[in-house]
Amino acid sequence: MSARERLLEAADELFYQQGVQTVGIDRVIEHAGVAKASLYNTFGSKEGLVCAYLDQRFERVRNRVTRTLTRFRTPREQILGVFDALGEAFTDPEYNGCAFVRASAETAEDSAIRRTAENYRSWVRELFTELAAACGYAEPEELARQLQLLYDGAGQAARMDRDPSAATTARGAAASLLDAAPLAR
Repeated sequence: MSARERLLEAADELFYQQGVQTVGIDRVIEHAGVAKASLYNTFGSKEGLVCAYLDQRFERVRNRVTRTLTRFRTPREQILGVFDALGEAFTDPEYNGCAFVRASAETAEDSAIRRTAENYRSWVRELFTELAAACGYAEPEELARQLQLLYDGAGQAARMDRDPSAATTARGAAASLLDAAPLAR
């Protein structure tokens, strides 16, 4: 593995389990078995490494959701399928909550880390918006915000309660929300 790959693997393990502020750069470098210069030459700073770690997580989530959605035919089924993909993450014994929520909670409002987390959240909301519009709902953006609240809440419940069934509960609530949402005329 390249120094970049080793640094990202170490960051993924340490930052996700212990937090981005708790883990110092020296621990990441030691865990990765690389020189300090490798980190700075590759990522520029700890913030750059954290952003790359989050981008890698984002890519994994996007791939999992995309793969899961191929099992469903209709946009409504796909909306509910997003919660199935979420549930896959919850069943991982190493699940420790949403990496984006955790990292952004530990950073300044104007940080690149916060912007990286916001990019992930925008993707989730846009996915729900596109699917809701494809279903023909009257207010797809509003419905997407409501679905995202269920998505976020399921992640928090799964972590705080150590309850992987939170995704199933959120999926049921999403189905009720879809049933009640008005269609465009």
